[in-house]
Amino acid sequence: MVRGRTAKVLTQRWEGGSLRRRPDELIVEEPLEVRLDDQLVATTMRTPGHDFELAVGLCHGDGLLAGAPVLTCRYCGTGSAVESEFNIVSVDTGGAAPPPAPRLGATTTACGLCGSTAIAELRDRIAPIHVGDPWSISVLTGVPERVRPEQGLFASTGAVHAAAAFDRGGNPIVVREDIGRHNAVDKVVGHLLLAGGLPATELGLYASGRAGFEIVQKAWAAGFSAVVAVSAPSALAVEAARQAGITLVGFVREQTANVYNPEGGDGLG
Repeated sequence: MVRGRTAKVLTQRWEGGSLRRRPDELIVEEPLEVRLDDQLVATTMRTPGHDFELAVGLCHGDGLLAGAPVLTCRYCGTGSAVESEFNIVSVDTGGAAPPPAPRLGATTTACGLCGSTAIAELRDRIAPIHVGDPWSISVLTGVPERVRPEQGLFASTGAVHAAAAFDRGGNPIVVREDIGRHNAVDKVVGHLLLAGGLPATELGLYASGRAGFEIVQKAWAAGFSAVVAVSAPSALAVEAARQAGITLVGFVREQTANVYNPEGGDGLG
């Protein structure tokens, strides 16, 4: 179910030296509880829509599924889905996934680990990506322009991030928007997982904001062999991409970019 993702409010616009009343369109932000086999694993603030994809993508990116197939997704709660306002989603593996350890509090951009430990844990959980032919840099730098027409919520509100999976020609396969960068990525990953499209080795991942460590972590877990970001990566994200074998491109601006090639080595102090 997709409810309204924007809301109209009355605001005052300062323009030409005076205030004028006018309607404004704002993005909706609501909490989503994610449950795995009916156990709470995370709460995140998100833009309603594609909630099942978000829940599945989050569980996959955090390694909670451990390869277990997703049998069903449903809205749930102590009562009906309407009573919980469609803000609780349960991902069901029939108990095939390991018992989950819940996150403490809402999801954030912090991984809660030092850099060396974070990457070591990823290496233990996920194998490096087998990269085929090198990606065309001209294709990668052209991805933001191809995704932009699909960013309807951003066009109307200016307040959301976009993520997209794209093919070797730079063509978007699936585009998702959300007030949270990580949520948008989770929605893309969840869509691919539910469609049987993982690992996404022949696909790249686009993020409309910066490429922090968690964005690369989610890309690595999903098998993307390239990540394109409009803004900067972090040093830890670059190191994670090199360990994974991911081509990471940041600061993409009208056919210019910084390219962080997948070079091996530990690189962390």
